[in-house]
Amino acid sequence: MSSENASAGGLPLDGELAVVAARMAGLLLSRESVDSVLELIVSLAGTAIAAATGAGVTLVDSAGSPATTSASGPLVREADALQYELGEGPCMAALAQCAPMRVDDVTTERRWPRWCAAIAGSGLRSVLTAPLVTDDGCHGAIKIYATTSGAFSRADEETLATFASRAAVLVANARAYERASRFSEEFKHTLRDRDLVTAAKGFLMGRDGLDEDTAFDRLLSLARAQGRTPAEAAADLLAPAPQGR
Repeated sequence: MSSENASAGGLPLDGELAVVAARMAGLLLSRESVDSVLELIVSLAGTAIAAATGAGVTLVDSAGSPATTSASGPLVREADALQYELGEGPCMAALAQCAPMRVDDVTTERRWPRWCAAIAGSGLRSVLTAPLVTDDGCHGAIKIYATTSGAFSRADEETLATFASRAAVLVANARAYERASRFSEEFKHTLRDRDLVTAAKGFLMGRDGLDEDTAFDRLLSLARAQGRTPAEAAADLLAPAPQGR
């Protein structure tokens, strides 16, 4: 796809991204489906600009640390890993400044000397990266690499930035669905634990003639003595007695 076509109107990728967004809208995503969305974004980013020979997505985790979550190949992962290790590079700058970054030649670039020196021997020369930004903030960045100097133009920057703004919505939705799925599972565990504790209290009340508060205190004492949670102690208490031979 040429830069001129990209800058003249909507991206041809819009339709493909819309299909992914529609699929996500009615689906509580699993970890695998989130990964699939990221892999698709990497694939589309790599084809959005003809000069790109590799692409990847970096996401910022809940602790604020960057991690490559999808990449087109080991060379991209290596280039990204060096940025995280050294704490510098175009992707790190894009995340920090929430702005696109372009490197025309790593052998002459002076903004990130340690990273450029470390990556120069890999054969990579040009880099273009754009942040994934929504109203919720910067979720990460898309980056593309090329093995020739001066591979990316200003029009390519605009193309990748436009693509990143649309992909950011997909990433934000994927992460929201993932959180919802995780919280749903945690809620199920909470309900299960509550039911176990309630049943164990009833068991102690009936067996030992205790009131509810005393039964609960008895359960807590058992849990502490066993070094377990109240729910775990409750499960043991309610487990069927082993059958005698």
